[in-house]
Amino acid sequence: MTDKLNPTPPRAAADTPDLAKAEVLIEALPYFQRYAGRTFVVKYGGHAMGDPEAARDFAEDIVLLKAVGINPVVVHGGGPQIGQMLKRLGVESTFVDGLRVTDKATAQVAEMVLSGAINKELVGWIAGAGGKAIGISGKDGGLVTAKKVTRTTRDPDSNIEQAVDLGFVGEPAAIDTTVIDTLVAAGMIPVIAPIAPGEDGATYNINADTMAGAIAAALGAARLFLLTDVAGVLDADGELLTDLTPAAIEKLREEGVVRGGMVPKLETCVAAVQSGCEAAVVLDGRVGHAMLLELFTARGAGTLVHA
Repeated sequence: MTDKLNPTPPRAAADTPDLAKAEVLIEALPYFQRYAGRTFVVKYGGHAMGDPEAARDFAEDIVLLKAVGINPVVVHGGGPQIGQMLKRLGVESTFVDGLRVTDKATAQVAEMVLSGAINKELVGWIAGAGGKAIGISGKDGGLVTAKKVTRTTRDPDSNIEQAVDLGFVGEPAAIDTTVIDTLVAAGMIPVIAPIAPGEDGATYNINADTMAGAIAAALGAARLFLLTDVAGVLDADGELLTDLTPAAIEKLREEGVVRGGMVPKLETCVAAVQSGCEAAVVLDGRVGHAMLLELFTARGAGTLVHA
């Protein structure tokens, strides 16, 4: 008989849900210990960004990482939202080989959407999950200095390669992580919009994957996560490839197995792991708590790229 003043709950049976939860935590313990104090850079975008339930799951994951001693740094995209705002404002967009040409008006809208609406919405989701996030862009604290992106296209008639001016589209040329280090030391979660100034004083829109990869390399992050709309990298039979090296990726490209939008994502992963990031992961942001499954279980959930 239990003491009414100090009741002792009965021990859980071996097959109860409570014990199952405890076993999950025990399975995760080595990973908590391994990554405590390390930095994870997470690129957030795609399908999950437009789904409140997925956004809530993502925010909870980020707050949990912080709670167990990991330092998450979030970099977000927002291409579809930029397109929607341009349409509402009546700003016409032109594309070259699928890439949006960003003139001055488009660049201003991109900064408004990325650094304003999306950035603060994501900060709000994290705050709602119990975290302390602060929204910044590459402009803040001299975080990123951009350079203009140069692209070429091949004329279908003459087969001559020509330079393409994409306008105010940039890529990171230099990164100063001081502002991130300061925020992390203060217990904050940085949420970064992919907007940065160039040495010419212009404002450039940067691909979020590219921005995240460069920041992960500069921070010497333990992990770079690219949340996408696919399960990861698939082989010729459609099966998930869970472990890749740069050499294996190059072979898959030569065989035509990796193509389309996955090519630049893997290029970002390779560049990151060859420049200071421990490993990069491509995984499905549509799966609830995909990051936690990848990190804290032996099974994993995506494709790991390591040098």
